[in-house]
Amino acid sequence: MDKTKTLESLQNARKAHLSQMAKIEAAMSDHDVDNPTAVAKTKCEFGQWLYAEENHVKEILGAQFYENIETLHGQWHAEYIRIFDIFFKDNKKKGFFSKIIGGHKHDEMEIDKAKLYYSELQVTTNALLKALDSSERRVSALNESKFH
Repeated sequence: MDKTKTLESLQNARKAHLSQMAKIEAAMSDHDVDNPTAVAKTKCEFGQWLYAEENHVKEILGAQFYENIETLHGQWHAEYIRIFDIFFKDNKKKGFFSKIIGGHKHDEMEIDKAKLYYSELQVTTNALLKALDSSERRVSALNESKFH
């Protein structure tokens, strides 16, 4: 990947992560989310980018930047699973008619827990976005010869 494509991939990774957060916000606002973010850190759109060997992300960013992003991404997923369990886990088990008539509403206690989990997830998200910003600045400063 050349420098321009690497910067684009970092920006697309940011967009993918923000999209994941938007899905959670939609679920918390009692909207249906058809395709929730994968629980496994390697299966979400952001993780697929991060762990794709052909992107050479680790090589380009360097071990310190890469490991920081990887750690934050793993932490995000560890926190996200709690929200997934509240809003999305049972959705796969719901039948056609219960989806139509809105069979599963969440009680106030679940919503309150989800709000707390979301506030913690937002802190991790902010740290991850900050790490992506730093990575973009680093890539921008690198010489073109560093890229394939």
